[in-house]
Amino acid sequence: MNIQEYADRDMLAIDVANQLAGDLETALLHHDTAALAVAGGTTPGPVFDSLCAADLEWDRVHVLPTDERCVPQDHDRSNARLIQERLLVSRAATARFLPLYVPAAEPEKVLPEIEAMLAPELPISVLVLGMGEDMHTASLFPGMPGLMAALDHDAPPLAVARPETQPEARITLTAPVLDGAVSKHLVIYGTAKRDAVERAMSLPPEDAPIAAVLGGTTVHWAE
Repeated sequence: MNIQEYADRDMLAIDVANQLAGDLETALLHHDTAALAVAGGTTPGPVFDSLCAADLEWDRVHVLPTDERCVPQDHDRSNARLIQERLLVSRAATARFLPLYVPAAEPEKVLPEIEAMLAPELPISVLVLGMGEDMHTASLFPGMPGLMAALDHDAPPLAVARPETQPEARITLTAPVLDGAVSKHLVIYGTAKRDAVERAMSLPPEDAPIAAVLGGTTVHWAE
């Protein structure tokens, strides 16, 4: 794990966007397409605002969320909505979006369909993660049912998460898929999250799921 500190959040957003663009350009030099997996929530929005203007062959970039709430794409809590509104605009509008949510009475029933779509994209070329103060990442939450299976080295690419602290079920990339990304970035703000990620280094992933993906990850931090 390498921690890069920034004077403010604006500088972080610009620099991270530049690094991601460079990582994607490198991936496209060696492959026909590049898979970019990104976190939802408010943290990555400013990064997306800069990244979307990067001079890349965006029509060769496939974008997917690291996790998704089981809500329609136009819902306020949809990660797909944030990605569509903040990243897949400007030059990046030609990128292909791969949704993790497919409407179904039980999300488990559509996992095979989504995993079939996801399989050609692995390993992920570039990964952008966020983290909560509870040290969850994607939708891998401490103490949630099924966490150990989602952390296992032999876990399938996707899992359904039903954390008791959240109002809806979620579909999430599992730890081996996240950790297997070629280029990994974690964006965090504030002292509490800086302390949390440093604490996670000495904890097992079942207590601090972010610990499962910190190896080789660049952590970008600003107050």
